[in-house]
Amino acid sequence: MTSRHEQWARLRRQLWQPPRAHGEQPRERVVGPLELFYDLVVVVLVAQAAHHLAGDLDWHGLGLFAAVFALVWIAWFNGTLHHELHGHEDARGRSMFLLQILVLVPLGAFIPEAGGARGVAFAVTAGVLFAALAVLWLLAARGDSPEFRRPSRLFVTGTAACAVVLAASAALPADVRVLTWGLLAVAYLAGFAVMIGTATPVQAVALSVTDALTERFGLFIIIVLGETVTGVVDGLAHEPTNALTLAVGLVAVVIGFGAWWTYFDFAGHRRPRPTRASTVQWMLVHMPLTAAVAAMGAAMVGLVEHAHDSRTPAATAWVLCGGAAVVLCATMVLASSLRVWRLDRGLYRPLARTCVVVAVMCAGVGAARPAPLVLGLALVLLFGVPWGLAVAYRLSHEDELSREEESATEEVSAAAEHQDDNRR
Repeated sequence: MTSRHEQWARLRRQLWQPPRAHGEQPRERVVGPLELFYDLVVVVLVAQAAHHLAGDLDWHGLGLFAAVFALVWIAWFNGTLHHELHGHEDARGRSMFLLQILVLVPLGAFIPEAGGARGVAFAVTAGVLFAALAVLWLLAARGDSPEFRRPSRLFVTGTAACAVVLAASAALPADVRVLTWGLLAVAYLAGFAVMIGTATPVQAVALSVTDALTERFGLFIIIVLGETVTGVVDGLAHEPTNALTLAVGLVAVVIGFGAWWTYFDFAGHRRPRPTRASTVQWMLVHMPLTAAVAAMGAAMVGLVEHAHDSRTPAATAWVLCGGAAVVLCATMVLASSLRVWRLDRGLYRPLARTCVVVAVMCAGVGAARPAPLVLGLALVLLFGVPWGLAVAYRLSHEDELSREEESATEEVSAAAEHQDDNRR
């Protein structure tokens, strides 16, 4: 009986481990299928917001999209950090993810009318989601050592405050409610930046960007980029099939591919410098970048639907071209937080200036509002300018880059040999 009791106790410890203490997360970890599934669920909510924006492309619709997207992204960001710092791939971890998903599903159903008839339901459900996240942070904080009590307390307080404000916003008029959501998102992100900026060196190391977080943010961008293809498919599905409509749709897909190319060639899957400012910059700049990609997907529906118009509708042109401009600029702001920014100044400094110029040209194309096919081709060419500059730089500095790579390889080999000697 004692042996059986010990077996059950051992099994229980394996299936239901307590949250990992703050500062003890593995620095080298691969993103698991559980996290990827959770991210897919969150992107469904992003798609709901983007689809609603596609049918309401005006300033009011854009403001509602920004507020709703910000809350959804912050909830994803909050849950992602909790799992990174405290989560395990056990039954408890799976149950916590399932709890969040069970709240996210009805929240996504309320998004299309979050600015109107279902605004109250969205506010209350979002409050429940943040309350659940606050409880998760509270449970994790119980095992923290003294040096990590302050960031844990701030995570609990900030997340709980979001839950209270969201629930209270249900009593407000619709327009005031949406404004409250936007201000709440700004306050939360500002509070997070202050928390990182005032962290002690030990706390800053624990809150720094790991390989798993780099992979997680990149995968989230990839999934959201899939919405650009969804937007094109939706547009083609509701329009008569002809050469011009199909051409506009395929050009729109190339625009989405250009956004992918820009992010992953110059910033994606790279860790920032190990400083507080770089950590905050790297994490928070991903929010407008992701929002811009989602908005571009929404605008592509209108681009395909109006393929035969002599001029692209103003809202579609501005959202698509503005989104492209944000992707270019945000990618460079993100790149400026990376280690490679200083190591490869000869490329990144002129590349940043080029991207700003190209972003202004994207805005000019949006203002000109040419025919959808012309507008799409213009954006494809503009996305190709930074990449062409990078290729030209690589070709002209091929010998120098080869020497740098050989030197870096030798340094890594020497460091590995030194570690082996120390172990022996």
